[in-house]
Amino acid sequence: MRKDRLDAFGGAVLMGVTALLAFNQILIKLVNAGLQPVFFAGLRSALAVLFVWAWLAWRGRPPRLSRAALGPGLLIGAVFAAEFLFLFLALDLTTVGRASVIMYSMPVWFAILAHFGLGERITPTKAAGLALAFAGCATAILTRPATGEASLVGDLCALGAAWGWALTAYVARRPVMRAEGPELQLFWMVLVSAPILLLLAPLFGPLVRELQPLHLVGLVFQSSVVVAGGFITWLWLMSVYPSATVASFSFLTPILALGMGALIFGESVTWAILLAALLVGAGIVLINRPAARAPTAPMRG
Repeated sequence: MRKDRLDAFGGAVLMGVTALLAFNQILIKLVNAGLQPVFFAGLRSALAVLFVWAWLAWRGRPPRLSRAALGPGLLIGAVFAAEFLFLFLALDLTTVGRASVIMYSMPVWFAILAHFGLGERITPTKAAGLALAFAGCATAILTRPATGEASLVGDLCALGAAWGWALTAYVARRPVMRAEGPELQLFWMVLVSAPILLLLAPLFGPLVRELQPLHLVGLVFQSSVVVAGGFITWLWLMSVYPSATVASFSFLTPILALGMGALIFGESVTWAILLAALLVGAGIVLINRPAARAPTAPMRG
């Protein structure tokens, strides 16, 4: 049932998903210590195929791939593979907080794509949000701590992940994939990205690092709870509550990731990265702010 405002239950679920997506960055960095990042990303997609299929089958809608969706499906899966190749590499080369702040500049790149390709006009409010988020992303990339825990290559990989995310969202909004629905879109993403990432993985070094049982638990948690659970719950929230309200809450993810990175990995939290996070967060809120409706003309008797 579609609702016109966020209620207490929806708010609680949304906060939980937001925290899960922030913790997701922590988990990726943790598992990267045991599995090479691209190999890890491929294994995650491969396992997620099973979990997403099981979810759809349980819902009485086992996935059926149509011939009409083959081209767009392969495209969205390939772009999804690029997004997570860059993200997993970024979290291997830079801090969780920095990677999250830079990746969540995604609304900037999507708004530009949507303006030219989907006819979604950039309003003055949205333009202000774009400028703030872009400034935050630039601040994060151009200011790195002297501790050596972050690299320019890692930051640029996070930017590549943001572009990949924007392109994935753009393809999902095109007519053919939009008709497939969000759950089948996700199935296409993991189904196509798994072989691409697994085939590319040997190019990035040994597949296994110092593997521990905890890393395997993290892999299964990523595939089931984060991908099949978290992503599907987010899509459900978008389908029930106002999408602008749900999307606006994503500003919390990089802020939570900054705190978690500092708490768990002892990452440096400088004034520059805090400013970057606030700029990106404010930009996200403005970009997703619904346009004001024109006042309804009074009825004439």
